[in-house]
Amino acid sequence: MDSITTVSQMNGDSKLEKSDDAHSTSSSHVVCGGCRKKLRSLLPVNYKKEIVELLKLAGPVFISQLMIFLISFISTVFCGHLGKTELAGVALAIAVINVSGISIGSGLASACDTLISQTFGSNNLKRVGVILQRGILILLLACFPCWALLINTEPILLAVRQSPSVASLSQLYVKIFMPALPAAFMYTLQGRYLQNQGIIWPQVITGAAGNILNALINYIFLHLLDLGVPGSAAANTISQYSLAVFLYVYIRWKGLHKATWDGWSRDCLQEWGAFIRLAFPSMLMLCVEWWTYEIGGFLAGLISEAELGAQSVVYELATIAYMFPLGFAVAASVRVGNALGAGNTEQAKLSAKVSLVCGLLVSCVVATVIGSTKNVIGYVFTTEEEIVLRVSEVMIMYGFFHLFDATAGITSGIVRGAGKQLLGALCNIVGYYFVGFPIGVSLMFALSMGIIGLWIGFFGCVFLQSLFFIILICKLDWKKATQEALIRAGVQAPETKDESYAMENKGCTEEVPEESQHTEEGQTDANTDLEGLGKGEGGITDAGTKVIVGVVLTTKQLVVRRGLVVFFMLLILAGGIVLNEVLTGILR
Repeated sequence: MDSITTVSQMNGDSKLEKSDDAHSTSSSHVVCGGCRKKLRSLLPVNYKKEIVELLKLAGPVFISQLMIFLISFISTVFCGHLGKTELAGVALAIAVINVSGISIGSGLASACDTLISQTFGSNNLKRVGVILQRGILILLLACFPCWALLINTEPILLAVRQSPSVASLSQLYVKIFMPALPAAFMYTLQGRYLQNQGIIWPQVITGAAGNILNALINYIFLHLLDLGVPGSAAANTISQYSLAVFLYVYIRWKGLHKATWDGWSRDCLQEWGAFIRLAFPSMLMLCVEWWTYEIGGFLAGLISEAELGAQSVVYELATIAYMFPLGFAVAASVRVGNALGAGNTEQAKLSAKVSLVCGLLVSCVVATVIGSTKNVIGYVFTTEEEIVLRVSEVMIMYGFFHLFDATAGITSGIVRGAGKQLLGALCNIVGYYFVGFPIGVSLMFALSMGIIGLWIGFFGCVFLQSLFFIILICKLDWKKATQEALIRAGVQAPETKDESYAMENKGCTEEVPEESQHTEEGQTDANTDLEGLGKGEGGITDAGTKVIVGVVLTTKQLVVRRGLVVFFMLLILAGGIVLNEVLTGILR
């Protein structure tokens, strides 16, 4: 009996233990289920689909940017066998071209990240073609002040105590390259035109073809014909034209322009003020950063050749690493701009959030790889032990720098997509020129920290930049940004009159001559077509959307205003030529 009782007690205890285990298991499942629900609630709706769309854009953008980078990189590599003076001259020339030319054109073309992305999203497709025409004219005119700077390369380099032989070679390279500047601008603009419609692969294909041709021409000019620095410059010039022509031919061949291009129209002479109000801040956003890093390379050269070499290696690594978040920055700009133009505020916010998270995750991987290889990565570029050691010292902090740099880059793409470039430019100017860069220069020279001090300053720049942009995006009135996008796209009339857009049917009769006054339907009597485009009067399409937003200038006003712009650009170029003659005579 005792044994039976004992067995029954044991069975009862085991049942109690099993019930306790089952209860604890069910409780843990409830807790885990609650955690999963909370985590899922934090994730945006349809985030998986958005990730796929972003990756479709970001991946090809990374490859296309790599193709552009390789053009100048290959030119520098081929010049490596020419000698130290020749290599230094080519490197300085490329830096001058980037600062005084390429950065300006790329910055101005960034206005399309707002205008074309939002207009395409609104489905006002014919206005996209007019914006492209407007961009072509403005960027071609921008070549004149750039040429005025480039023609003075030698006097500028001599003024900052560069070797006369190096300065002379740099000027020779720049002069040969100068005719290629319009081609470089047009390639950039065509790329913006396509990417803001979500079309990326043509840039990859034509970029690969351009690089193959570039390598072949460099080999022929430098190795077979032994043309030296002039041969390298000529190869770069031909490559720039080949990129622009290849992309143009591809667009025409595949008919990528048909939906948005309705032929050249006089409408492209309208709204230059609105374009410039976005283009100039966009240029500042890009150039403030680009110029700072180029200046940093020059300052490193004032310390020693080892510091200059290390800075060059770190800068090349930073450029390549930045291409990963740059893909997400472009994707964010396109997706946010398209959504705002379509009037879908929530989609724009979703694209902004998902692009930032995805970009940061990828950047964490990049930062980890660079950090784990910090002691050997310098050997990819040089065998000089002193330079490799200096590079490894900078790489210790570079991982953290890259994360903030990626944050700043992606958020700047969101800012461009939302059309807030003016605030973005102000943030960059304050963060770079008033705080970060002065700190870096002080540490570099006053405390004799060299390029380590410089990159500490750069870290301050990207930290402040990312902080400013995150605050800007969090405080952004997305509903208002959507309304502004609809107005820019020509699918909604502005409610109030401001500097960018004039109110229709109210107050315009006092400012616009009778021949271009708005009718009761919001149209104008002026016919702005050159080739009988499929639009109604005054730049209004058959669907009721408008190709021209705001006040329509008369023919007389267009001739006077655009003529003055052309005259002013030519005057700047003439001034640059005269200045070159004067400065060259003085400095020599």
